[in-house]
Amino acid sequence: MVFVSTVGSSQITTPIIKAAFGVDADLRANYFNGFVQSGNDDWFNNGTAGTGNFVIDTTGAAAVVASYLSDASPWPIRMTPVYRSMSRPKFTVVNNRLWLDAIFVRDHHGNDSSVFTAGSDKNGMSPADWTGGIQGIPDKNDILDVFMHVRRAGPTTTDSLWMFGGISLDNTTGNRYFDFEMYQTDIYYDVPTGKFYGYGPDAGHTSWQLDAAGNVTKAGDIIFTGQYQSSTLTNIEARIWVHQSMLAITPAQFNWSGQFDGATTGAVYGYASILPKTAGAFYTGLGSGNNTWAGPFQLVLQDNSLAVNYTKDQFMEFSVNLSKLGLDPVSLLGGDVCGTPFNRLVVKTRASSSFTSELKDFIAPINLFLAPRANLAAEVPIFCGMADTITSVIAVQNPHPSSVYTWETIGGNIIYTDPTGMWIEVNQPGTYIVTQRLMAGCNPYATDTIIITRDTTCNVLAARFQSFSGTYSSGNRKADLNWVIQNNSLAKSFVVEVSNDGGMFTEIGTVSAKTELHDQAAYGFTYIVPLTTASYIDFRIKMINDDGSYTYSRVLRTNVKQAFKPGITIAPNPVREKFQVTINSPSDTQAKILFFDMQGRSVMIMNETLRKGMNVFTIPTNTNWRPGMYNALVQINQETFTSRFVVLE
Repeated sequence: MVFVSTVGSSQITTPIIKAAFGVDADLRANYFNGFVQSGNDDWFNNGTAGTGNFVIDTTGAAAVVASYLSDASPWPIRMTPVYRSMSRPKFTVVNNRLWLDAIFVRDHHGNDSSVFTAGSDKNGMSPADWTGGIQGIPDKNDILDVFMHVRRAGPTTTDSLWMFGGISLDNTTGNRYFDFEMYQTDIYYDVPTGKFYGYGPDAGHTSWQLDAAGNVTKAGDIIFTGQYQSSTLTNIEARIWVHQSMLAITPAQFNWSGQFDGATTGAVYGYASILPKTAGAFYTGLGSGNNTWAGPFQLVLQDNSLAVNYTKDQFMEFSVNLSKLGLDPVSLLGGDVCGTPFNRLVVKTRASSSFTSELKDFIAPINLFLAPRANLAAEVPIFCGMADTITSVIAVQNPHPSSVYTWETIGGNIIYTDPTGMWIEVNQPGTYIVTQRLMAGCNPYATDTIIITRDTTCNVLAARFQSFSGTYSSGNRKADLNWVIQNNSLAKSFVVEVSNDGGMFTEIGTVSAKTELHDQAAYGFTYIVPLTTASYIDFRIKMINDDGSYTYSRVLRTNVKQAFKPGITIAPNPVREKFQVTINSPSDTQAKILFFDMQGRSVMIMNETLRKGMNVFTIPTNTNWRPGMYNALVQINQETFTSRFVVLE
């Protein structure tokens, strides 16, 4: 069936596959329009074999559902949002198609903490004037889950750019209206104040700019509005934020289609509707059939009951060909295949079909297309003595699999560059710089710099550090340091040194050697971090031997004012011989830490007592650790955290 909207756009309301992604209001890969069909990608996979891939990361899905089912008081848990990103790294080519990014968000339920409460908030207003808060919401406006995925139909800039969206609402019988709004700025929602910040400069948005010939000179905010009436997707409309004067110019890449709405009748800025230059359907979309599988995270309804399947039309799915519509950033402004159409996504529901009707529920702004920016660390940050036989490995701590890393040095010397580009080996002090591109041929995305220095007064001795780790508790500002040395009989004492925010190291205490131990010995030291300390502090241990010579441990960096986020990280990454596991725990607890390869085979299991704050463990590799990619997993208080890393030969 083909429906004609009020602005003359058309959309397909029967199942279809676009850019190898199934738009059939079903969540299953290798399954299309009610039948098994190998090859089409989708949001999830429920076990159907085939070459199609699932887009959303399902890590911890079983644990999430288990917490819904087993907790004695499930209602608060079921009201908690769930966030998952793409199953592959951002900007990854999969089966010859470039996946830019994807998200899955489970919204608050019941007494929702992210709804529009003023009763007068509308699309054309500045986000500065919106009022958010906590209250109940009508079931036809209550957002349950939201999906979004952006990919190209191929790997190059000439391949069409597609956006796929999905949304589930509680009520399936009334008319329903939703908006997917995309921002160029880093807009965010502040829960305590119920206000939005970080919005654009043009009446709260970023406006599109056209030259006299109609060419786009600057991209701005975009909104797609969807309407489900009588259980059918009747219209999806595209609008862009512009100054009213732009409407007098004939665009080169798209057409104006007659609608313009700002905050008031005489508003200078507003959302103007657009259509593509070429005829034909560019939107697709439809609602789910009855008993459609709701995915591995299942579905939490407004009353916090749990459902395995969607009812008819509870899940609504759509796609938009951004290239055909004239909103592809590469074709508009030139550039590389890593160009992105927007930075943040806000999903909203509204009261009626009118674009200017009252806004109801929303999901707070979501980051998209932000790959990890290169962060460097050196295996040996200080060369001791004058000998040139010392080398150090400098590695990207958070490597992005599809990124390309190139290196340069000022005053130093690179003796080896890993074929993956993720690490180098150096043998001279100097400044070392890495440049990150998200893919080969893309413009630079990020850079990072590290400086290797030389200390001519220190010497390398036979007694050596086996490990150096520590934990930091923000509650009592206590840093507990622990180190283990080999050949302990050669050690006399240890001087603990600290550096604030990259400054000079100063002594904060000494520890005497355990003379009764000869081969291996463990030591500890506790330091109360002053309130005046900057954002991070560095610790190192100066080991003094019986003959008066000394050597230094590696540097251990601790964030002391950064917002605490539970999780697990691996450093250095990639790994050679040994690595450090850092776990941020919100409480004192027992935890199991698992390491497994990409085939799911377990390599190591650790049972550890975590203290509230930062916990650091050093792990040597052995023959079980073959070169390749690995996952680290830890479960803390029924929440699962993972980190991916590479082991080298």
